[in-house]
Amino acid sequence: MTFLPPDSRVEYLDLAGGRVRVLLGGPADAPPFLLVHGGGNDNAAISWYRMFASFGSDHRVIAPELPGFGGTVGIDPLGGPAAQADFLARVMAELGVERAVVAGVSMGGDVVLNLALRHPDLIEGLVLIAPGGLMKRVGNRFTHKAAWWSARLPDALLFPAAALANRFVGAALRAVVHDVSTMPPEVVAEFRREARRPGASRGYQRYNQATLGPHEMRNNLLPVVADITAPALFFHGALDPMVPPEGSRQAAELMPNARLVMVPDCGHWAQLEAHDRFVDEVRAFLSTIPG
Repeated sequence: MTFLPPDSRVEYLDLAGGRVRVLLGGPADAPPFLLVHGGGNDNAAISWYRMFASFGSDHRVIAPELPGFGGTVGIDPLGGPAAQADFLARVMAELGVERAVVAGVSMGGDVVLNLALRHPDLIEGLVLIAPGGLMKRVGNRFTHKAAWWSARLPDALLFPAAALANRFVGAALRAVVHDVSTMPPEVVAEFRREARRPGASRGYQRYNQATLGPHEMRNNLLPVVADITAPALFFHGALDPMVPPEGSRQAAELMPNARLVMVPDCGHWAQLEAHDRFVDEVRAFLSTIPG
């Protein structure tokens, strides 16, 4: 049985030779709120489980799944965030969305930042939850080099290694979330199911291959984020073990119309771990967006 967030429904788009799964909620004529999931074993139903009920009363909530993730099939993973941003622009056009407030978490935040840089006319505002694409390297020089070497493994080794790692999904969740008890049990169960899906995390593996350089990240947007003039809300867990909060802090300072909310006692999945605070902050932000 398909796992769906409360107050959501599924639509499939025929695009790029495959089928894109899109979760939808709210009135079709309401202002669009587009949500972009993260990497790893994420999908739209996991990251945005609580958002359709929270925002569907007055927004058209739209959550597509990128190639290599969730229920999107028949399209090869796209790799880097620029290609994913261009694909997202195609999805928006297919859905008839001319402009939207766009939210992204982790890898999805990197994609959304690229969408704002490459297709600024599509952006009404940005909500960025622990976004990727805002750091020079992974850890220190030695950690970064090890991550780069790991991403360079041939597929014959990389995919079986990832499948083996996905068997330890409980440990992976504890390494991401500060307090697992804050997570809805339904989301934890779906996270486990997604990790066991054939081909799970291949989209994220291609993203890592595209973004990890031998010495530095190839997707570091800090030198160019000042070009993003759309209103932006950064929402980052202060105890995030995956994406350093410093990147969000620097980007919020560089962007001319951005604000940072740093959430104490919160890990990487801040929109799920600190749901009530997230909804309050996003509602206040959306109230400032024209239309």
